[in-house]
Amino acid sequence: MAAAVPGTAAAILVAAGSGQRLGADVPKAFVRVAGRTLLEHATGRFAAHPDIGPVVVVAPAAELARAAELAGPDVLVVPGGSTRQESVACGLAAVGPAAAFVLVSDVARPFVPGAVIASVVAALRGGAVAVVPIVPIHDTVRHRGESTALGTVVDRSTLVAVQTPQGFRRDVLVAAHAGGAPGATDDAMLVEAFGHPVVPVPGADESFKITTPLDLARAEAVALLSASSPARRGGSG
Repeated sequence: MAAAVPGTAAAILVAAGSGQRLGADVPKAFVRVAGRTLLEHATGRFAAHPDIGPVVVVAPAAELARAAELAGPDVLVVPGGSTRQESVACGLAAVGPAAAFVLVSDVARPFVPGAVIASVVAALRGGAVAVVPIVPIHDTVRHRGESTALGTVVDRSTLVAVQTPQGFRRDVLVAAHAGGAPGATDDAMLVEAFGHPVVPVPGADESFKITTPLDLARAEAVALLSASSPARRGGSG
């Protein structure tokens, strides 16, 4: 990998989840864990990190004022689109060319450790074009067979789960969004479709995505643990 080069890294946080699967009566970004909304937890992680410059939150148009109030005065909040890809593109437009690199993350992953953010930025500054955090899969995985039958077991040593923040050279991500790639479910797939390699870095168990009520219970425990360990919130520890 090439020698490290300086460069400003911006963060785009996508806050478009409805919260329906959580059974919440508010959008997911406004669900509270340990007294704070997921939006506050997520923006706090990135805004306080020494490797991150501008932070942009992409929120539903109907919730901009509320999102801006929670995100704080140093975070820019912009309306998103009808799809995740459109929403990230809106965030990219707000970031502008001053940032050499962009990290894209989900507000639904509010407890990303500072060390993971630092690893993604370091890989970009070291010459990578696209970076994703990964974690091993611990469960046994099988193919589904016909009807109720189960198919063959998949060798889980060959599988990983991909997390966010995903990091990119800004110009490459902008070009990929302009070109489009049908079927791409995240930005790494979008960039990869244009022939760019994606570099993995270690993710973290704390970076799980909050989707179900059980995830909220887990999030409460992680929030308490994080409150007692400042190094997990920001910096490279």
